[in-house]
Amino acid sequence: MDVLKKALLYAAFCLFWADCSNPGCVEVESDTEAVKDHTMKLRCISCKRRGETEATTVNEWVFRPRKNESFHKIYEYAFPDVNIAYGNFENRIQWFGSKKTEDIQEATIILHNVSFSDAGTYRCFFNRTFYYRGGKFILFTQVNKTIELTVAAKENRKLASIIGEIMMYFLNVVLTLWLFAEMLYCYKKIAAAGEEAIQENASDYLAITSESKENCTGVQVED
Repeated sequence: MDVLKKALLYAAFCLFWADCSNPGCVEVESDTEAVKDHTMKLRCISCKRRGETEATTVNEWVFRPRKNESFHKIYEYAFPDVNIAYGNFENRIQWFGSKKTEDIQEATIILHNVSFSDAGTYRCFFNRTFYYRGGKFILFTQVNKTIELTVAAKENRKLASIIGEIMMYFLNVVLTLWLFAEMLYCYKKIAAAGEEAIQENASDYLAITSESKENCTGVQVED
């Protein structure tokens, strides 16, 4: 139990530290395997540091089906809601990133009706411009994320996913048993404390009764 408690406390501390270090934005890697005729979420996140100033960002997605071919633009997004899809990706890409803000930190897109021809290399670009107070230009940065996407005929459950589910169920069972044990322990402590209180009250009552009897026998009756 002590080991489990320490592990849970450590995990909670790590989550708290990560949340405080960069609240509201966590960079997460995208999945890399899609299923034919399904939807696929291409995740792309680039967190801006808290010390940086306000910025405006334009997002671009490019795609290369084979390594010996060149990249071509398939999607572009800029505030407010200027989104354009190109080529055979038109009407198949849905924006799933930051909304109602010029400072885009998440540029995730959803690709609908995936086909085998969608397999290849995707790159997500953050074209971010920073400004001083008063609108003066600071600098221009370009950040890119690369995703190597494969397309399968049907969904294949990965070993890591299966192990993760097993561990999740195991942890739920352990936590439930631990909570039950804690409740049972507390109940026994409360019951034991109640019995001690009853016994103590009974002992006090008997002591008072005995003392009263002794006082009664010690009284002399005068004629």
